[in-house]
This record gives sequence, structure tokens and C-alpha cells, in this order.
Amino acid sequence: MRALTTFITLLGLTLLTACDSPHVDKELQYSNAPAQKLKTTYRLAVHPLHNPQKLFAAYQPLVDRINSQLHGIHIELEASRDYQAYEQKFRNREVELLLPNPWQTIQAIKVGYHVIAMAGDAEDFKGIFIARKDSAIKEVADLEGKVVSYPSPTALAAAIMPQYYLYMNGININRDIQNVYVGSQESSIMNVYLGKSAVGATWPPPWRSFQKDHPAEATKLKVIWETPSLINNSVMVRDDVPANVREQIQNILLTLAQTSRGMAILNGMEMANMHTANDDSYNVVRDYIKHFEEVVRPVESK
Repeated sequence: MRALTTFITLLGLTLLTACDSPHVDKELQYSNAPAQKLKTTYRLAVHPLHNPQKLFAAYQPLVDRINSQLHGIHIELEASRDYQAYEQKFRNREVELLLPNPWQTIQAIKVGYHVIAMAGDAEDFKGIFIARKDSAIKEVADLEGKVVSYPSPTALAAAIMPQYYLYMNGININRDIQNVYVGSQESSIMNVYLGKSAVGATWPPPWRSFQKDHPAEATKLKVIWETPSLINNSVMVRDDVPANVREQIQNILLTLAQTSRGMAILNGMEMANMHTANDDSYNVVRDYIKHFEEVVRPVESK
């Protein structure tokens, strides 16, 4: 009985203590400004010009510049492991912004992306052939039976245009040479340096980058031929991005060359300027590809 009395007494004291304990509210936050709205995130996917580390070094300053001038929008840069992964990405409409090559541009138009600028001068968009300085290759005919490296079958300046150049100079690329697709511009050049290919196809911006990043290796190499120019890479926006956002981004791109900071960003991307362009600007690519497929090969394997 004494034990029961003690238990009831202790229980009563506990309840009284609980009733007297102050209720602790979550600490209030005070501010002179309204709570910041969450920003809408868009992704910019750049086609595999470089390995991911080099691509981020070259293009992140552009993304930072755009982000500093947009309100309520945040853009993230996205790399792709190879051309095929990149092309699947835009065919699935997975990203809002693209910087594709001209062939990829006409493919992206089919699924609802639209051109807002041309990235670089048209004169800079051409294929070049790299060989070792000690190479015996002098004329195009010397390539018969040899290995030629390219980044990808769908690389316009670094595969399609060089292969058309070879065709125009008497080489049947399906019979006379061995074509190897090595995944990136730098790999195409390095295959030449390492002696794995007789010549490697690329285009001027990656070759300029290679000379800066690998000066010792570059001194062993030289440009032996180049193709005529076409039209340069594009910047594209998916059709569900609001018009005012699209126009803001377009204006930022087209005015980069007007400031020293903008010029530094362009130089980092190995381009002289951004130029006005639209979907119709790339009709010349449709015509070029149509003829290429008629006389050389399909761009994509069926």
C-alpha cells in the first residue's frame, strides 16, 4: 500500500512539472525582404568538343556570365561522354539549351529546338588534317591503305567535311582507307602523335587548344590539308523556354564582344564572336549533308 501511495505521488509531481514546462517554438526568422523564390534551373549541353574537364574550363565562364544577368533563372553546364550520348540527349528533349554542331543543329530543329545564335565565325568552321612532321604523307593519294582518325561519324567539321574532301580528291573512304572514330577531337589528334593513325581529322578550335595544352606534342605535328568552310556551331533553345528568357540569353550572347570580360570568355572558348542566326541559316547544312550521303556514306548507321 505504501508503494502504491509513493507511485501516485511521484506521478502527480511529474504531471505538474510537465504542465509548468514552457512550450518551445521554432525560432522565428526576421528579414527586411520577402523570401527568395526558388530559381528555375535550365541545363546547357555543349557537344563533345573537349573532354569534360576541358569543356567546363572553356564554357563555365560563359554560363557564369549568363547567370549573372538573368533573374529567376539558373543555368547549369552539362557535358556528355561522347557524340552519341549527346545526340540522344537532345532527341529526348532532356535539356533546355544546346550548343551543337551544324549537323546536330538540323537534327535538333526536328524535335523542337530553335537557333538563337551562331557560335563563332563561319570561316573558322572547316576540317583540317593533322599529320606528324616526319610523316611520309604528302599527297591525298598517299593515304591509300592507311588509318585516318576522327572524333565521331557525326562530327561535321572533323569527319563529314574531311571525308568529303578526300572523296573530291580521289579517295573512296569506304574502300581505300581505314576510318577509326576515337570519341573526341583531342583523341583524334593524339592518335596521330602516337602513330596509331597516319592522319587525324579535327577543326581549328580544338587544334588551337591542343597546341596550348600540349605544346611538346604539338611541335611534332602539322596541318597538311584543310577543307572549305561552311557555317559554325549554333546555340539553341528548346521551344518551351519562355520567349523573354530566350531573348535575354540571345542578347547576352550577341553582346559578348562589346566588353573586355566578354572577349575573355570568347577567347576561352576559342571563338572570335557570337553572330545573329536562326533556323533558316542552317539550310545550307541540309543541302551539304544530302549531297554527302548521296556520294560518300550515310551520316548515321541505319
